[in-house]
Amino acid sequence: MALSSADHQFFAALADVVFGNPYSPKRTQLIARLAPGTLMADREALARVVAPKLAPFLREGAAGLQRIPNDERRLLEPALLYVGYHRCVPQLDALIDRQARQHGDPLLVPFGEEVIGDLVRSGVAPEQAPRYFALYYQLRRAFFFIDRSLAGDCESMRRLREALWNNLFTHDMRGFESALWNRMEDFSTLLLGETGTGKGQAAAVIGRSAFIPYLPEQRRFAANFTETFIAINLSQFSEELIESELFGHRKGSFTGAIDHHQGVFERCDPHGALFLDEIGEVSIQVQIKLLQVLQERTYTPVGGREKKRFSGRVIAATNQPLGDLRRQGRFRDDFFYRLCSDVIELPTLRQRIAESPKELEQLVQLLVARIAGDEAPALVASVLEALEASLPRGYAWPGNVRELEQAVRRILLTGRYSADLPSAEAGDSLEALIATGRLTADEVLARYCALLYRRLGNYAAVAKQTGLDPRTARKYVLAADKA
Repeated sequence: MALSSADHQFFAALADVVFGNPYSPKRTQLIARLAPGTLMADREALARVVAPKLAPFLREGAAGLQRIPNDERRLLEPALLYVGYHRCVPQLDALIDRQARQHGDPLLVPFGEEVIGDLVRSGVAPEQAPRYFALYYQLRRAFFFIDRSLAGDCESMRRLREALWNNLFTHDMRGFESALWNRMEDFSTLLLGETGTGKGQAAAVIGRSAFIPYLPEQRRFAANFTETFIAINLSQFSEELIESELFGHRKGSFTGAIDHHQGVFERCDPHGALFLDEIGEVSIQVQIKLLQVLQERTYTPVGGREKKRFSGRVIAATNQPLGDLRRQGRFRDDFFYRLCSDVIELPTLRQRIAESPKELEQLVQLLVARIAGDEAPALVASVLEALEASLPRGYAWPGNVRELEQAVRRILLTGRYSADLPSAEAGDSLEALIATGRLTADEVLARYCALLYRRLGNYAAVAKQTGLDPRTARKYVLAADKA
């Protein structure tokens, strides 16, 4: 059976949907064109449109597909994978939900043979089918963690979801599927953002959504995703201990080393990721040793001689301005360039609320449900009422989502939240300095920009308020800080 001109157009556009980022506006527009009237929340709707269009080509099974000209068969392949994926979504979701609550060995997958058989009948080579099944599993985990971990519908959160998906699958999954699915450990990630913005959650999304091979002979995946992510906060260790925590040590290598110790690099699963939080705090000496791991993928435990290989992925994060640290010589340029295969900046809570006032309500709903173990509309309403009564309009949430979480807990306990509001000293001191008549115009502008930055939280808002270029606003803020 030959494809019509309309079929060619439909399946070519569908390929862009299949391999595109599900959180991108472009993909949303394509789905609306291919399945008019579809609710974007219904991710199965397009599959219900595609399946009937594929049915005529599948009547004779894999043998019939082989008789279709190569170029047309290649055009159908993304649609076949798409329909096959959506067919097993409920079973994959149930497996992920069960596995998320269980540590230890990965669970048995009773439906694995069935899915692999369907893939083979759809024309996938038998030796390739387990890899596609593993890709299905990875896709579902990515949706699971991105959607459940990151609440909020504002534009900056949509961009964050899009960035995390790109980090896992690249911006076009054609390249990922054909060549990069088993090479993603070579792509390090740097997460930037103020304290409390959720950098740890974003790192966990990446670490728990990596590709995990399926082992048909064992009827299970090669690793349990609940154990493929290791996080370490580097700021909590002294200079003497940090290398031991990272690389491990051998018995007797220093005073107190009474036994062998595995560092986080050794404990990290090959199919997972290691999250190095507060990377801006580490010394130059430690940066050099970490640089070697990133370059050579090897490390040596303290007091040891044998080189060990690290096969996982590295994710690092800091709330410090790395540009300033690099200029001050406290963060090596070569280390930065090894970390920055991808740089993702997390939005502040004040930015999110400025983009969408509903963001606060959505976050409170998520936090209350997490604390109470279930949705509790009455508790949500009381928390929102207390926040409105306790905080001034336009409160900047300097502690971001972490502060909001503790505010919710305090309100549930005491019925109120008293934030540590900044005093008026900054404004008063600026007014007093101006009154002395000793400030230059540049000094006045610098101090005013710094005052606005403390209130608004980002350079773009300062630029908008003052009418300055964002780079100029940043220059004045930094100048005030140094004064």
